[in-house]
Amino acid sequence: MNDGAFPVPPAVLSGLTSELRVVPSTYSTCASLRSTESAGEPDYEEVIVTVTSFSGFVLRKVFYSTPSRLIGHRLRVRLYDDRLEVFLGASLRMTAPRGRAHANGKHGHVVNYRHVIDSLRRRPMALMGLVYRDKLFPRQAFARAFEAMIANLHTRTAYRTMVDLLALAHDRACEAQPGERLAQDLDDGQLPDMNILRALFAPDTGALPEIVILPTPLSVYDELTAGFTAVAA
Repeated sequence: MNDGAFPVPPAVLSGLTSELRVVPSTYSTCASLRSTESAGEPDYEEVIVTVTSFSGFVLRKVFYSTPSRLIGHRLRVRLYDDRLEVFLGASLRMTAPRGRAHANGKHGHVVNYRHVIDSLRRRPMALMGLVYRDKLFPRQAFARAFEAMIANLHTRTAYRTMVDLLALAHDRACEAQPGERLAQDLDDGQLPDMNILRALFAPDTGALPEIVILPTPLSVYDELTAGFTAVAA
């Protein structure tokens, strides 16, 4: 008895029950897809910047230095929480730690002395006016040396020597060993001596291979010319 309602055939009832059982799994599949899409989202923000004549760009109130060869170029920056990846076209040109602006609103600075050393070689006194000067020193010993030279040497000599120290670290591709020597000299009450430092960290000429280039005999070209003439004939 179904109280006057139309009877429902057992086969139809079975089909309806089967459809109802499918619905929860469908919702589960949709939720899984949404989770997958969320997991595939990039964890960075992409921004376009232009490198100024100061060999750098400003992003989120932070100045980032760049190699001078990028001056004038528009770069694509991937801004992660802890770093930046900088692209020119599809090529990754540099990475840098992400900087933060100061709490008082002043700009922050992320500077690599290698990016500006060539400019400083030409104009050592430009070091005096750099707002990010303290960010240039690759190690604490370099900062200590600069403070000691400013206190004890003529201003121009101090700045010239500081640029020479940075250039030495750049040219020799080493910062740790010169830094250790600077720290030792300062602890002994001595100022940096560039002649001694250059001698200590000069390239080992004995380790350089001897390359001998033999001149090509001119008769070789005569033979080539004769061969081409014979083929043309």
